[in-house]
Amino acid sequence: MALKDLFRAKPVIGVVHLLPLPGAPNYRNNLTEVIDRAVEDALALEEGGVDAIIVENFGDRPLRMKALPITISSMTKIVERVIESTSIPVGINVLRSDGLAALSIAYVTGASFIRVNAYTEIVASGEGLLKPEAWEIYFLKNYLKSDVLILADIKVKHGVSLSAVDYYHAALEAMERGLADAVIVTGLSTGEPPPTSAIKEAKEAGATVLVGSGITSSNIRDYVNIADGFIIGTYFHREGKYTEPIDVKRVRDIVEQLSAN
Repeated sequence: MALKDLFRAKPVIGVVHLLPLPGAPNYRNNLTEVIDRAVEDALALEEGGVDAIIVENFGDRPLRMKALPITISSMTKIVERVIESTSIPVGINVLRSDGLAALSIAYVTGASFIRVNAYTEIVASGEGLLKPEAWEIYFLKNYLKSDVLILADIKVKHGVSLSAVDYYHAALEAMERGLADAVIVTGLSTGEPPPTSAIKEAKEAGATVLVGSGITSSNIRDYVNIADGFIIGTYFHREGKYTEPIDVKRVRDIVEQLSAN
């Protein structure tokens, strides 16, 4: 399966930021609450018109480099419920960067794609040194005969790449050597947009480029003609606060702006 077979041109992928899961410091000892909120947010994103949803364990801070078994089992149950409750493609991002866990969950649940924060780069981050996972992920993907798509961050937010000189070469590594289906360009941290020059650099390498942070209704026009799609998380929440539920009006505003172009 290719990206063009899953999404329309310039897709909007909304993010379901999970509440803290079992094993996380701020877990409230109520998995039903976590599941219900995830399904509620997913349905709101679908109602607002997004093309797909990506589920991530954003509430599990401070994040581990690799997920605990209880995190993986909890996310599997939640993703299954989200897929059952919606009719659009669902993806997975296991933070801080556990692409093998994400692919495993996707295979079991029937999810369509994964996001990997350190795919072909070594990244110094607040959680530690993130190591590239491309070989392990592709080995498992081939072994399972899976058609799950791989969206790979390059020069990922909340970290400093120790192996990518620039966005052009980072994209080239991810697409040509890592066989990613698309790359994701972000700002320096959550909620910060990337410079447009970074997207153009990655595009020059022949990559399909998604913007992965900082998109709002006021700046999306700066990116609509250069990016191939958007992953939008923080802005879609009520008042732009990730602790609040998804605001359908904010989702529709973005979707309508893109439809008008």
